[in-house]
Amino acid sequence: MNWWVTDVSDANHWDTDGLSIVDPRQIAHVVELCEPLREYGLDLDLLDQAFFTFRVDTEMKDGQIRLNRFRDSLLSTEEKVFALPDIRNEDKGPYAELLSELIKARVKLLNDTLDIEQPLNADELEEALSERSGLSEGEDKSLHAFNELSMILEYVPEGFEDEMDDAMAAMAAKAAPLVPEIPEAADEEDLEQDETMKWGDEEDEKEEEEDEFGDAKDDDEEEDEEDEDEDGKPKKKTSKPTPKPAPKPSKKAEPKNKKK
Repeated sequence: MNWWVTDVSDANHWDTDGLSIVDPRQIAHVVELCEPLREYGLDLDLLDQAFFTFRVDTEMKDGQIRLNRFRDSLLSTEEKVFALPDIRNEDKGPYAELLSELIKARVKLLNDTLDIEQPLNADELEEALSERSGLSEGEDKSLHAFNELSMILEYVPEGFEDEMDDAMAAMAAKAAPLVPEIPEAADEEDLEQDETMKWGDEEDEKEEEEDEFGDAKDDDEEEDEEDEDEDGKPKKKTSKPTPKPAPKPSKKAEPKNKKK
């Protein structure tokens, strides 16, 4: 389903006759098709520059929706947004520049991928696209933006469809991340224990040993402090002693300022 604009708040710059807008599903598809063209010089930032982003405000009757301007990057936002092509200047505007760069990159990809005797050029591709769209030069353009983008990004010369499918499948397989094979889990009884293995029972025993000998360690520290050498001088402490709390005053002690 293609969405078309029926009304805009800025009537000074837009003509709603044949004004199309791309929905979130179509945006994701266009971005996916643009990804292989980066290797052939396409700058994805052109997508951000060529579209105005909108988010859904309210759903109206008769299958219509109201959109509000959403000023954020088309590529970085996680929201599902609509994209309106900037066609205020159809010949030299940002959207026209995007189409031109897509055609150039697509021609490079086709010439590099397919075994074509006579390499394609941008003019030939534009002519072929015009014939497929059924629009002649000078005719009032009402081609939807998504269809226009898809025709460029999916164009393959006649007779090379199978070759292109095989090439794209090979590219996708090459770009796919390798998933390491995970061996089946073995029972603990079948595993031969070594020093690199840490079992839960050993960790628990280690904690119990620390608790059991914790007090003995403190007693040894106090004995080290009391040991003296032959000259009557204390030996070097092995560790810093734990300070003892100050003794509490006796309840029977009388204050110094008590009157006789």
